[in-house]
Amino acid sequence: MSTATLSILIPLYNEEEFIAELLRRVVAAPLPDGLDREIIVVDDSSTDDSVELVEEFINAHPEAKIRLLRQVPNRGKGAAIRMAIDAATGEFSVIQDADLEYNPNELGKLMGPLLRGDADAVFGSRFLVANETRVLYFWHSVANGWLTLLCNIACDLNLTDMETCYKAFRTVLVRGIPLTSERFGMEPELTIKLARRKARIYETSISYHGRTYEEGKKIGLSDAFDALWVILRSRFTSRIYREAVPHVLETLSVAPRFNGWMADTISPFIGARVLEIGAGMGNLTRKLCRRRKLYVATDMNPEYVEQLRMAFRHRPLVRVARFDTERPEDFPAYEGAFDTVICLHVLEHLADDASALVRIGTLLQPGGRLILLVPNDPSAYGSLDAALGHQRRYASGRLKDLVEKAGYEVEKVLDFNRISTPGWHFTGKVLRTTTVSTALLKVFDRLVWLWRRIDSALPWQPMSLIVIARRRAPRPVR
Repeated sequence: MSTATLSILIPLYNEEEFIAELLRRVVAAPLPDGLDREIIVVDDSSTDDSVELVEEFINAHPEAKIRLLRQVPNRGKGAAIRMAIDAATGEFSVIQDADLEYNPNELGKLMGPLLRGDADAVFGSRFLVANETRVLYFWHSVANGWLTLLCNIACDLNLTDMETCYKAFRTVLVRGIPLTSERFGMEPELTIKLARRKARIYETSISYHGRTYEEGKKIGLSDAFDALWVILRSRFTSRIYREAVPHVLETLSVAPRFNGWMADTISPFIGARVLEIGAGMGNLTRKLCRRRKLYVATDMNPEYVEQLRMAFRHRPLVRVARFDTERPEDFPAYEGAFDTVICLHVLEHLADDASALVRIGTLLQPGGRLILLVPNDPSAYGSLDAALGHQRRYASGRLKDLVEKAGYEVEKVLDFNRISTPGWHFTGKVLRTTTVSTALLKVFDRLVWLWRRIDSALPWQPMSLIVIARRRAPRPVR
């Protein structure tokens, strides 16, 4: 049986009374079959004997796969969690406080929806019906309730316990989120940004053995006010991706009319059995997959593949797979299986675009169509291209020659989206920005009805070129 790894992330600050016992419980906690564990302790510059106790435990239990990281100077729980996430090697991660308020024996309960593939994140709720919960501060529970309510309003969820410290998640998903909170603001920031990334969040009841301030509880009133600010900041920030490419793809998701324009342009050339290479988050897939006998949406990025699986899990004629045009070993399983291959905004990212076109041809039946969209005009290359990982932009003549040499007969070369050319030049060549404004794109999208009518009459070069080409049938052997 193949195994997955759970990274148990333990932020640590001055918990000498509890840390050794907590580690013992975490190591002994039962996990579902096929799930291994690693333990990452991040010490946030403790001033007591916490570090020495962790080191003693590691030396006494070398088989336990425990790593101790040091954060200097003291920066807060949120910063410690960020360090732990970056260091995690497991497919899944869970935050485990260094005190004994949360029971490690319930780790398996949190992992259930993740292992089944139903969830991207699971929160352990102290307020769902649980086996046992220690009764403590009234006003503390009121503050938790209000913060959860405000967070739910901000991200349109119905959580019962946003402030829970027991949060489990797919590691690669959270690692791709730019988290900035230093202290306890990590809880609302992570929640809201997960929601804005359209993550599937589940809750499960957990027991809770809270402690009093006399027993070492650290969160206070100032942290509640900090959480309010974090909720506002996280709701309105545009930074929910660490990298530029997914940020732009997410931005394009608010432009359904523009995506519809692109889909309408290529739809007349699409057949019944289709492979889409580089489907990303599925912005175009949703519009192109209708009325097909088979539609296979692929991407090389495992996070996009997971998002595609989630988005199309109820569409029986849509299949999702990981596929990399630069890996020849990915091709044999699909040879000659399709009458159409759609390749939008992919070729410009590849180091060897000529070889990739030849390999893509093997996926097509003889006479099958390749639909290729690439950025036009090498002189337009700017900061946005660099941020998106474009290795080049294309000229029409050079692109046509490239496609024909790869074994295709070019039927059409279509100009697409002239209206965006001046703005692209200005932002990428003059302002040298690396992101696309969501607000401006929404305005642009509302006027697509106008752009579609005037685009072909504009006197400058188009933003993109669309090539429609057929795979040449092999010559008969004499």
